[in-house]
Amino acid sequence: MENKAALDKDKIIPERMAVLKSLPVEVKQQLTGEEAQAFLYGEELPTDLAKKLKDYIVDDGE
Repeated sequence: MENKAALDKDKIIPERMAVLKSLPVEVKQQLTGEEAQAFLYGEELPTDLAKKLKDYIVDDGE
């Protein structure tokens, strides 16, 4: 992950942190700090991040 931003640990969704940690190294290396933060905080995913994670995201119908 490039551009490491300071994370607010109180806002991080623990399940998302576990998912982020379980991603292959080559995928994690492509993530920017902003993308990782959006994912960890449950924010709307930037288009580029959604593309990077397309093989790992399951649509839950929401």
